[in-house]
Amino acid sequence: ALARPARPELLAPAGDWECARAAVENGADAIYFGLERFNARMRAKNFTQADLPALMKFLHHRGVRGYVTFNTLVFTAELPDAESYLRTIIAAGVDAAIVDDNGKEVPHGESGKLVIRTPWPSMLRTIYGDKTRYKKQYWSEVKGCYFTGDGARRDKDGYFWIVGRIDDVLNVAGHRLGTAEVESAIVGHDSAAEAAVVGRPDEIKGQGVVAFVVLKEGHAASKELAEKIRSHVAKAIGPIAKPDEIRFAEALPKTRSGKIMRRLLKQIAAGVQITGDTTTLEDLSVLTRLSKNGE
Repeated sequence: ALARPARPELLAPAGDWECARAAVENGADAIYFGLERFNARMRAKNFTQADLPALMKFLHHRGVRGYVTFNTLVFTAELPDAESYLRTIIAAGVDAAIVDDNGKEVPHGESGKLVIRTPWPSMLRTIYGDKTRYKKQYWSEVKGCYFTGDGARRDKDGYFWIVGRIDDVLNVAGHRLGTAEVESAIVGHDSAAEAAVVGRPDEIKGQGVVAFVVLKEGHAASKELAEKIRSHVAKAIGPIAKPDEIRFAEALPKTRSGKIMRRLLKQIAAGVQITGDTTTLEDLSVLTRLSKNGE
């Protein structure tokens, strides 16, 4: 459970520097960033993935705790060292666990499916007009448990690490890799502003790792830079996570709400024709440029 700080708290949109600075000046002890509006606020503020650790470091150096709340306030990402923003704690009253395919809880350090074993406030209770889909989507994967759709692991200190959506977890040579972990490692490189990682079919490894990377201003795409980023990922996570291919892009295909359309990136990475609905894309020209770059 989170301890209530002695000084005021503030619930703020993620990526809002002005809001964070104002809160610090007003004596806030903790700031909670709402992840639901994260992408939209980042885009509006010209704020990228790579800036989040810097924002957390700003708070950390001033003795202010930073958190990111998500999954309807079930999980809260604590940022005690200004860097580990994938590490999470569980909100009070929520009984979460990490289980295997058979529903058995896995030991600390092992990855599995993130489930919630008992009801909690603000939980999703149905899908309007489609109760059958609700039951199938959230209650059929692990018997008697609510399945969040996320893959996760738990460290020795009891913290939960969200690996990524189960459908975004790659199986590379028998190893489960979360796209979020690889993306986090990529934007940890000085040149990378934003990244999206997807899998593509690979005859030997099952799935290969393809990274679409948007560079910061002042950095030019090159084979040498791609190799440096690949080596950076290998050092941060391990050789198995080293991207097989890095594709530099001016921008990533996103919906108007700021969500990256990974389905389209998977098709581009696999070299197949793009199919499916693209009407929610914010900028169709991004997709066109990415497709041409892959030819």
